[in-house]
Formats: sequence, C-alpha cells, structure tokens
Amino acid sequence: MAVTTVEQRVGRLTNAAARRVIEPDEEVPGEVGTGQLLPDELLSIAGLDLPLSDEERIILSREEIASITQAGIRFEAVLEAGFAIQLATAEDLTDPRLTFILHEVGEETRHQRLFQRLVSQLQPKARSPIPFRLLRLGYRLAIDIASSNPALFYVLVLAGEEIPDLFQKLASEHLETDDFIRSVNKYHRIEEARHLSFARTVFPEILAKATIVDRLLVRELAPRMISGMFSDLVHPGVYAVIGLPAFKTWRQANSTPERRQLRYDSTRPVLDVLGDAGALHRGRIPAAWQRLCGVDREGNRVDRMPKFS
Repeated sequence: MAVTTVEQRVGRLTNAAARRVIEPDEEVPGEVGTGQLLPDELLSIAGLDLPLSDEERIILSREEIASITQAGIRFEAVLEAGFAIQLATAEDLTDPRLTFILHEVGEETRHQRLFQRLVSQLQPKARSPIPFRLLRLGYRLAIDIASSNPALFYVLVLAGEEIPDLFQKLASEHLETDDFIRSVNKYHRIEEARHLSFARTVFPEILAKATIVDRLLVRELAPRMISGMFSDLVHPGVYAVIGLPAFKTWRQANSTPERRQLRYDSTRPVLDVLGDAGALHRGRIPAAWQRLCGVDREGNRVDRMPKFS
C-alpha cells in the first residue's frame, strides 16, 4: 500500500491552488442589500428574546457582519505575519510547505480586499469600547507569541479557519441570508478548505519539533486565546448602536446556549486535530479546552457546561 507523505499532500494542495486564481473583484461582484443581512437565528442575540424592532434587527445584522468582517481582516493579517516570519527564517526556501504558504498568503490578501469592500459598503457605526491602543497591543503580542511558538501558531490558524467556516456555512445555506453575503461566504469557504487541510496536514510534524514551552502554550494559552477570538467576533460596541448596554449584552449573548453551541461545534474539530497529533490526551483534557469545546476530561461531549467567561 502506497504511503502518502506530507510533501505529497501539500503538493496536491499547491496544485489545486495554482489551477484557479479567483479574483473577488471579478467573480464576487455586487453589494449588500438594504435589509436584514442575517436571519434572526444567526444573530449573536439569538436566544436572548430581546424586544427589538425590525429596524433595530436590520441595523444589528449589518453591524454584526461588519464586526465579523473587520475581525477577519485583522486575523488574516496575523496569519500572514506568522507565515512571513516562517518564510524569512526558513533554512530551505524550496520547501514545498513554503510554496503552499505563498499561495495561501496570496489568497488571504484577496479575501481581505473583498472584506474591505464589504465593510466600505456597510459603513458601520459601531466602535469597540476597548481603546484601540490596547487592541493594537493585543494583536502585536499575539503575533510575537505565536510566531515564536509554531505549534501554538498552527493551533490558532486552525481555530481561525474553523470558526468562520462553520458560521459561513450556516449563513450561506440559509435562504434568508442576503444574496451578496451568501456569495462572499461561498467564495471564502472554497479557498479556506485548502488552508484547513494544510494546517491539519503539517501540525503533527510541527508538534513533534515543539519545545516544552510551546506544548504548554498549546495546552493552556491556546484555548483562552481562541475563546477571546470567538467572543470578539461581535465586539461589545455593536449592541450600543441600537441602544443596548454594550458589555452586559455582549456577555449575555456569548453565554446563551445557542452561542455556546456554535462555539463548541466550531472548536471541536481543532480539539480532534490536537488529539490525533498527541498534543492532548483522553482522560487528561485540560479544563480550558473542556470549557471551550464543551467536552469532559475524556474528550466526550457533554450537554451542560458552566458558562464560559
């Protein structure tokens, strides 16, 4: 039986990426509609039973999409920075892994240009109540820590791909989603599927070379960073635009069973990759990973979890 090596799998992904370059300005034309962009059940407040008017739901849907899109632009910039450092410090610049990374960075920049266009159309009014200098410091620290610890970096890459992938799948398949938003989501998922496959393919060898500190960060810091990544997709300022208390509503929205289930469903695939690679072990799943993914120490799903803060 033939053994498929990492290089062969990465080569196939590279060939797939090279066969068709999708230019979003040409293949994802159009603009958002004037109404509600997401169905009620995909809004972050689903489950809170808030007495919102139709106009408030329209505004909230547009502000949520803008917040998620802006977070996507920034996260993909963190990913690009990490990959750039990996390329700049590589001993063998002809490594096929680096070839795919160059394709991925090119694809991510095209996504960012499309996301910029979307944000420009939405013209969001919401501003995060957290001072931007602190947000900027947070991104810089994330880049520094992740780029120095490759296993942690690839776990964040996995989470940064899995979380939006599930949300975009749900939005693109729902008939009440705005047509342009559906097109953007479908386009983004096509290329992100390859990015997920790449991260899953190379993570075991990244882990095998990881330092003790890097492995510890995967166990203890990664789930906390991923939790923050998920919670901040819709930042607190979004709710203030329609007159809701910003932080109170943000905390309530992230604590609903519906929102927690979305987090569980989008992060459990990351946990599976870590388990398969030997980064985490059944019977010893750290508490932070349990809370993030809604599992017990054995890695089994549990129906009721304490609220995640």
